[in-house]
Amino acid sequence: MDLKELEAGVNPEVHWYYQSKILPLIEYTKKLLRNNTPLTIVDVGSGSGFFAYSLEKEFGDQINKVYLVDINYTAEEMAATRGAKIEKTLSIPATIENSLVILMDVLEHLEDDLKMLQDIKANSKGNNNHFFITVPAFYSLWSGHDVYLGHYRRYKIAMLNKVLNDAKFNKIENTYYLYGSLFPMVWAVRKLDNLKKKEGSTSNMKPFNPLLNKMLLGITSIDMKLAAANKLFGVTCVSQGEV
Repeated sequence: MDLKELEAGVNPEVHWYYQSKILPLIEYTKKLLRNNTPLTIVDVGSGSGFFAYSLEKEFGDQINKVYLVDINYTAEEMAATRGAKIEKTLSIPATIENSLVILMDVLEHLEDDLKMLQDIKANSKGNNNHFFITVPAFYSLWSGHDVYLGHYRRYKIAMLNKVLNDAKFNKIENTYYLYGSLFPMVWAVRKLDNLKKKEGSTSNMKPFNPLLNKMLLGITSIDMKLAAANKLFGVTCVSQGEV
């Protein structure tokens, strides 16, 4: 998760957004583990590591190793995890093998998103490497939220597929949208924010009242069950397949 949101008091262990967003990633990982071959998780741009930690907790011994890759880790943080099952590092492993590479809202932060994907492809060995990528969707949702988080762009399905194909990823199994049910509300909120032309930029991601949080989690959990077929609109764009 984005560390700026963590600093704003967002707890991914309870927040509806993160608790729903992890669901399709868990389902995809479960599908990959059906052949009983343990996976290595390479979490690129891991931040707090919420998504990778969640996968390790969910699947236990079926996860062989977890690399948390983020340029913001300190030498002390990396030294404390060196050689451990869950290891923090500044760069992607030199050899990516039998792995699921996840980039959860990372590519939009990079001026050159293609270069990152090409580096992952270059380090991938064998034929059992997969990817799960999420990025913010639709330029019509651009607002101070994107500016605050340091985004360069928002994506549509065709745009995300193009950069994956340009990076020579082997197979795109599916690209689709999440949070289609919330799109009209988010669109309206972002447009109002833009009209107000407030000084400075802030994130829309904040802690929620427990009751509202529970309601939103219920709505978005249903959304996740249908999302794989959603090619029309949403707040987040997802792609999964073989590196």
